[in-house]
Amino acid sequence: MTPIPESELILNQDGSIYHLSLHPEQVADTIITVGDPKRVSMVSNYFDRIDASVRKREFITHTGEIRGKRITVISTGIGPDNIDIALNELDALVNIDLKERTPKPNPVSLTFIRMGTSGSLHPDIPVDSLVVSAFGIGLDNVMEFYPWEPNPLEKQLEIQAQSLLETTHVRPYAVQASPMLLASLKRDETAGITLTCPGFYGPQGRTLRLQNPNADKMMRLLPSFRFEGIPLTNIEMETSAIYGLSRLLGHHAISFNAILANRVHRNFSPNPKRAVSKMIETVLERLF
Repeated sequence: MTPIPESELILNQDGSIYHLSLHPEQVADTIITVGDPKRVSMVSNYFDRIDASVRKREFITHTGEIRGKRITVISTGIGPDNIDIALNELDALVNIDLKERTPKPNPVSLTFIRMGTSGSLHPDIPVDSLVVSAFGIGLDNVMEFYPWEPNPLEKQLEIQAQSLLETTHVRPYAVQASPMLLASLKRDETAGITLTCPGFYGPQGRTLRLQNPNADKMMRLLPSFRFEGIPLTNIEMETSAIYGLSRLLGHHAISFNAILANRVHRNFSPNPKRAVSKMIETVLERLF
């Protein structure tokens, strides 16, 4: 097998993967992704012990154990471009022999659990609540660069999303959460469709000094969208890229979002840290 060239699989001088600065033994099979680097310690405070703590750029990684099970939490930073880096490098750590630079014959399937923050698109999904993403609709272009093929259900959602968002001049794609993780981890919180955007302001319909000319129409139409009875619940910047790359690489992924803003009522959580802490406690309790 031809080795992967140095320009494609970049390693640091110590043999760690380029952006994350991690070695294979520093990654568990269950990985929690968070955007904010400060949220890593909020999660790892619940670990019984921390075996590895690595930081490079916005990527902070803690790996340890909870009740005898190994777990990793990593900050990805914001946006689908960072997700492209983080998921590809995490996959490489477990599924590529870094010394030989060749894929391993028996790929490992990882479990990715996003603990993110998001804005609600419905008046009845208030700030400080929790939403789990049954589907993601991506307005980013990450999956355009990979051999993405939606399943029949995703294709139906994709067609409807394209019709809904035709004035935005982007080509949305749709992707499901891992059915296994959704079945095992969802409880009574709202399961919805999450819209993943490539930016925080204009792409999400926010106006400061610049305005997205389609923002008013987009924000008026989004709350009424339904697919198979599932509402379009929230808007953020990572979920669809995590779902798409995970599927292509043979991993499982699910996304939980603490709702910090309600875009209909135009209010924001009075205590976002408490909302995030509650999400962390809720999800970890279900995992362990």
